[in-house]
Amino acid sequence: MRRAHPVEVIRAAERPLIEAAAAAGDPDAVMRRAAAGVAHHTAALLRERTGGVYGRSVLLLVGSGDNGGDALYAGAILRGRGCRVEAVLSSPDRAHERGLAALRRAGGRVRGVESVGSHVPVPDVAVDGVVGLNGRGPLRDPAARIVGSLAAAGVPWVAVDLPSGVDADTGTVHEPHVRATLTVTFGLLRRAHLLASPECGRVELVDIGLTEPSAGPDAVQCPDPAEVGRHWPVPGLDDDKYTQGVVAVRAGSERYPGAAVLCVSAAVAATSGMVRYVGSGADAVLAARPEVVCHPTVADAGRAQAWIVGPGGGTGPDAVADIDAVLAEGRPTVLDADALTCVATHPVLLRSATAPVLLTPHAGEFDRLTGGWDRGDRPGALRRYVAGLRDRGIEATVLLKGRVTLVDDGETTFAVDSGSSWAATAGSGDVLSGIVGALLASGRAVSGSPAWPAVEAATVHGEAARRAAHRHTVGAGGAHRGPGAPIGASDLLAAIPGTISALRGRESLPHGAFWQN
Repeated sequence: MRRAHPVEVIRAAERPLIEAAAAAGDPDAVMRRAAAGVAHHTAALLRERTGGVYGRSVLLLVGSGDNGGDALYAGAILRGRGCRVEAVLSSPDRAHERGLAALRRAGGRVRGVESVGSHVPVPDVAVDGVVGLNGRGPLRDPAARIVGSLAAAGVPWVAVDLPSGVDADTGTVHEPHVRATLTVTFGLLRRAHLLASPECGRVELVDIGLTEPSAGPDAVQCPDPAEVGRHWPVPGLDDDKYTQGVVAVRAGSERYPGAAVLCVSAAVAATSGMVRYVGSGADAVLAARPEVVCHPTVADAGRAQAWIVGPGGGTGPDAVADIDAVLAEGRPTVLDADALTCVATHPVLLRSATAPVLLTPHAGEFDRLTGGWDRGDRPGALRRYVAGLRDRGIEATVLLKGRVTLVDDGETTFAVDSGSSWAATAGSGDVLSGIVGALLASGRAVSGSPAWPAVEAATVHGEAARRAAHRHTVGAGGAHRGPGAPIGASDLLAAIPGTISALRGRESLPHGAFWQN
């Protein structure tokens, strides 16, 4: 499990190292260690992109803070390795003096940002050292103009600590900002590395001697795919269909039978327990999955360890009554799609719950639930909504879908980066609900919270989408290659068993296979 911390925690962890360095008479010792990491990973990117380091050109865009000092010291190291290095200073009179002197001694060029006209020289790699952890808001001209010009020219950016224009704590992405190919950070991950991972690119963590603090309430946690695989429920020697969990699904309708098929089929594929179905889509469900047991009503559904309610199930009085009846069953329940619309219209429904509830909205559904939210601060909006439910005595967890899916149970925020948006297709949410409902039925909830099963389901869901998208571009040895192709929810569904197998280690995966678009 990776953890990403807020700025105040990062600063507190860094302070003893910085104070010790200053007391020893070398105030930049920690900065030079960080800069060595920036130089190392920048050189690796140069080799990857150009085939070498010597003679390659590097442009440093340097601000007035410590990140600017990191960039300047890194530039001096790269100059020593034979790169042509030019630093463009956004605030020449406030640049880090000792870092600037080191770059000049190494033979690097330095000029002010105002001297860069309309024609911006195109380097092999650009290093973003403009804004540090305390930066707020978008990039400003003329630095913004340089960033835009180089991005348009296809120049890869290496961000020092964080891409400028991205808020370190909320992950808010301002315009304009740096979209990094690579982010090099130090000691501990910052929250934005998980919350705004598409803007950070590949994140490399450089050891500067920090001690990992315990996870506070504002830390964001990210699962290790291997950890998900190790703990995925599979049949034990003494298991039967009941001991592995029975999940009941109230979904689909005559108008939307496909939602029932997708949700039920995903539940069947996710675990080896039993799936019950309630709804008017029984014929379609049985045609696709004859192993499913169908029932006419919620009351007739029999024993289940968890419920899924909502996908394609309608929003009329019968749907509302069924939600109320399911919540009264006292079993962990996933509410998705139409069930969320019912809850938004009749929030009193949630008071019927006597067991943990998981809401799985996309951004539009979350808007209906909240009556409007700050999309620039997804984790903050999510935590406030969950806290509001808890204040009303409702034990709810929320999974907010997106390229980076967030899960919050009021105590911990999890971020699951799928590495792509291949899952952004109609019906994929029904598949996700089926997976997480089956996991809840198998007893995967930790301390009664459905947060971890939701995280596991989102992990498999995102990776299954990636595998499905690359189904026609599998090279020798099984490595995923090529740009991929659009998929539908049925393709994603078909990839679930292979994904679970891969996560459990039954087939070899190329290094970095997960989270690559």
